[in-house]
Amino acid sequence: MEQDIPRWLKLDPTSTAPPFEQIKQAILAAANSGRASVGTRLPPVRALAAHLGIATNTVARAYRELEQAGVVETRGRAGTVITAGGDDARGRVADAADVFAGVVRSAGLSESDAVAIVRAALRRA
Repeated sequence: MEQDIPRWLKLDPTSTAPPFEQIKQAILAAANSGRASVGTRLPPVRALAAHLGIATNTVARAYRELEQAGVVETRGRAGTVITAGGDDARGRVADAADVFAGVVRSAGLSESDAVAIVRAALRRA
């Protein structure tokens, strides 16, 4: 089963982000970059948890939150697969950025202030 775990699906022990968030972000990054295309099957929850040395509930939470966000879909015995990524995700982010830019302009904030706010939000998320 070890060979079924993608290399990009790992935890950073020095990160302050909780393991479930690191798993979510790794899957999102892989889907957005194309490393994990639509239809890519993710490792089973138990296999990934054993590989990473964490509780199965931690992996299940990451998968569940990704499913709620529409990034993955759990298909029973067929497993969990990537259902969105790449241009779709980038398009949603670009749309949100346009809205954010409008709010920044209307509030009279500088570009550097806006970027600082985004960085802070990304660190919290």
